[in-house]
Amino acid sequence: MLTNPLHLLALGLGSGLSPKAPGTIGSVVALVLLWLLGPSLAPWYWLIALVACLIGIPICAYCSKALGGEDHKAIVWDEFAGAWIAIAFVPYNLLWWLAAFVLFRIFDIAKPWPVGWADKRVHGGLGIMLDDIIAGIMAALLLFLVEFFLF
Repeated sequence: MLTNPLHLLALGLGSGLSPKAPGTIGSVVALVLLWLLGPSLAPWYWLIALVACLIGIPICAYCSKALGGEDHKAIVWDEFAGAWIAIAFVPYNLLWWLAAFVLFRIFDIAKPWPVGWADKRVHGGLGIMLDDIIAGIMAALLLFLVEFFLF
């Protein structure tokens, strides 16, 4: 599977093959990769997240068909995109990123409305991506509000 570049991306560079909590592991790998790129790219995180979302729809659809499931647990590109959305507008700071990670995972796992709505009603590549995109946006908005009102 990992020799196919589309599968490699969909499976989060292999992080989705984790036997325990592949979505959480995928989110950690996504944030570590972006962190390692350094703060000079911080003004472009929103663009990286946008591109991840746009390419993720066909990538996840393709890999989902190959794996024979609607939203196979090994597909974690959606977690990559959602995590990148969550940190797109916060400072390049470990505490902000940790808060973004925690909030994103809470919204992705608990699936409050509208995350749960998207998870149940939208299918295919867009369906795989959409609930995580919404969870990332909700985390980003909450962090924006915290930063706006407290700092």
